[in-house]
Amino acid sequence: MFKFEIFMKKMMMLCLGACFAFNATVQAQDEPNTITTAVPFLVIAADARAAGLGEQGVATSPDVYGVQWNPAKLAFLDRKHNVGVNYTPYLGNLVNDIAILQAAYANRINERSAFGASLRYFSLGTITTTTGPNDPGLDIRPNEFTLDATYALKLSERFSMAVSGRYLRSDLRIQQLDPDARAAGSFGVDISGYYQSEEITYNSFDGRWRAGFNISNIGPEVSYSDADNDDDFIPTNLKFGGGFDFILDGYNRVFVGLEFNKLLVPTPPIRDGEGNIIAGQDDDVSFFQGIFQSFGDAPDGFSEELKEFTWSLATEYVYDDVFSLRAGYFNESDLKGARKFATLGAGFEFNAIDIDLSYLFSTGSVRSPLENTLRFGLTFHFGDEYDEY
Repeated sequence: MFKFEIFMKKMMMLCLGACFAFNATVQAQDEPNTITTAVPFLVIAADARAAGLGEQGVATSPDVYGVQWNPAKLAFLDRKHNVGVNYTPYLGNLVNDIAILQAAYANRINERSAFGASLRYFSLGTITTTTGPNDPGLDIRPNEFTLDATYALKLSERFSMAVSGRYLRSDLRIQQLDPDARAAGSFGVDISGYYQSEEITYNSFDGRWRAGFNISNIGPEVSYSDADNDDDFIPTNLKFGGGFDFILDGYNRVFVGLEFNKLLVPTPPIRDGEGNIIAGQDDDVSFFQGIFQSFGDAPDGFSEELKEFTWSLATEYVYDDVFSLRAGYFNESDLKGARKFATLGAGFEFNAIDIDLSYLFSTGSVRSPLENTLRFGLTFHFGDEYDEY
């Protein structure tokens, strides 16, 4: 027999968390059609620096965590070897064994190119199944993970592009409950670009422009059951944004950035009682067709398409490249999930080791599963130095 109460508690926590993870969230009652995908943890900030910047990373200054946000940034790293590890408790106010872990490595090969790799692991804790009252039980540990590899190349002194490959595996369904259940696997490809200007002199300060984009997780759907005819899209995603460094003097720098995000997954149509489509477009399409369809298939037309974009605003103050203070704000339409939260963060460098911390608190009616969560990261730099400024 299965310990139903424990199972339902964990699954309820997970479902609540996934509902607020990205656009695949429960909408307002007057907007019932939602966008849902498999492996939603792919679009959650896994590193503490981006988490402190309102989950921004596509156009911020380069770091090893560009392997998630914008791999093209790796070609602008200022050290040859870069290693990062991060730990993010998930639903920490409710349970203590669900977390996202990340390990990343980037190597600046030469003046023009770099490669990187990363592992992201989402542990859903431990669930115990039993066959009877005297059975000590069998512990199972649902989990998801991805393995990434990327290559970045400068196409000019100030612009780079990158191509990444990703293997993903999601093992969530429990065979004791569903004999047809199996782990789902797929692959994804990222295409990204990054621009970083020269230092420009203005009246009372110098400055630098940054811009970037990343189309991530381009890949086929996944299935969790041999008996399931419906495959689930993975979160193919578009990020783009820009920012500006206010270089006040040799010690003080302030970054301000704005970023936009959209899932490139079809919006479910509205159907009548017989299953006929009365608004929107059929979402039973290939992942490739779904990418293009996602820009014009919302049942309520262009106004609803605009609601599917999220945006974030962030700022980072850096003193002498050894101390940082960060803040960010993330916004999502009330009809597309209602995620609204603010973030705070800090960073310290000590003997080529960066320590990053971040904290999140909700500002809207919907509480984030990362509410009141302290995220922690370590980054190590060593090897040759590159002068990008």
